[in-house]
Amino acid sequence: MKTTLKLMATTCLTLTATMAVADGHMANEMTIVSWGGAYSASQDNAYHQPYIAQSGISIINDESASEAVAKLRAMNEAGNITWDLVDVEAADAIRLCDEGLAMEVDVDEVLAAAPDGTSATDDFGGALVSDCFIPQIVFSTTFGYRTDMVPEGVEPPSGACDVFDLETYPGKRALNRNPIANMEWALLCDGVAYEDVYDMLETDEGQAQAFAKLDTIKDQTIWWTAGAETPQLLADGEIFMGSTYNGRLFSLIAEQGQPVGMAWDWQMFDLDGWVIPTGLSEDRLARTLDYVYFATDTQRLADQAAYISYGPTRQSSAPLVGKHATLGIDMAPHMPTEPSNAENTFYNNYLWWADYRDDLDAKFQAWLAQ
Repeated sequence: MKTTLKLMATTCLTLTATMAVADGHMANEMTIVSWGGAYSASQDNAYHQPYIAQSGISIINDESASEAVAKLRAMNEAGNITWDLVDVEAADAIRLCDEGLAMEVDVDEVLAAAPDGTSATDDFGGALVSDCFIPQIVFSTTFGYRTDMVPEGVEPPSGACDVFDLETYPGKRALNRNPIANMEWALLCDGVAYEDVYDMLETDEGQAQAFAKLDTIKDQTIWWTAGAETPQLLADGEIFMGSTYNGRLFSLIAEQGQPVGMAWDWQMFDLDGWVIPTGLSEDRLARTLDYVYFATDTQRLADQAAYISYGPTRQSSAPLVGKHATLGIDMAPHMPTEPSNAENTFYNNYLWWADYRDDLDAKFQAWLAQ
């Protein structure tokens, strides 16, 4: 009954906001939260600036996406929602939806159909992992390494497990300061079979094994919190290899010309997209829905791939992915879904992390403090 009432309330609010869109009663400013760096730049080029040109509104960019769950919890507690649209990973979207902090959306009601009439539901397909999640991109967390720091006569690193090989590849590492991907890589590279990793992580023994593996490189690791940090550390030569989002590494290599290579093996495959915070006023919600309709159509999602090597989540967008907007190079070979890059791909279990994230966050931070 509670779920039904919640859905009815959300539907009524969405319909009211949709009417406000039609009547032109929309806010003239938006605060959009994302991840900064090359990723936010790609959104600005593909979505924000074209929308601003069309609507005349102003968009405030906030780069606090890595803290989205904590900040939305705090805003909800204070009864003061200052964000209009938030870019999050799939697992966090599920958490925010379960906690009632993100609005449920009927994608066929609020998103455009494909140019051939295919519904948004069918066009996005399996990327619709939560009732509150509006998918944008397919991305991966993978590794970059300094090509000029590879020891003479040694094959360059090929993937995640090489980060644990300090003997063959000496030097500092960089890893994300949270458990996602790190825990899976630790078990996988310690001999646990791919299909058993999450079952192991549910146990105290499996978690202890993962932390023990991470202990072997802990004192050689710089822990990052923003996706731009590893590219900067690589550019400065402060680390030999480090994890970050594949689009950040593409920017470092293709756009900046840094001596950096990609190590794709066991890339952590993931989804990223929008959530709309609950509690927006009618005029703010109307503006947000209008923006989302614009920014998630087939052409706009394909346009983003001209600025960064993340794949669009709409099936109808994929054939429209072409060359880089300024470099003129084909973007398809740089995508995480390119077959030669995806021979060994680890698929993030969004539902598992939605259930276990808070517990493992606390354990991971306690381990870092030891």
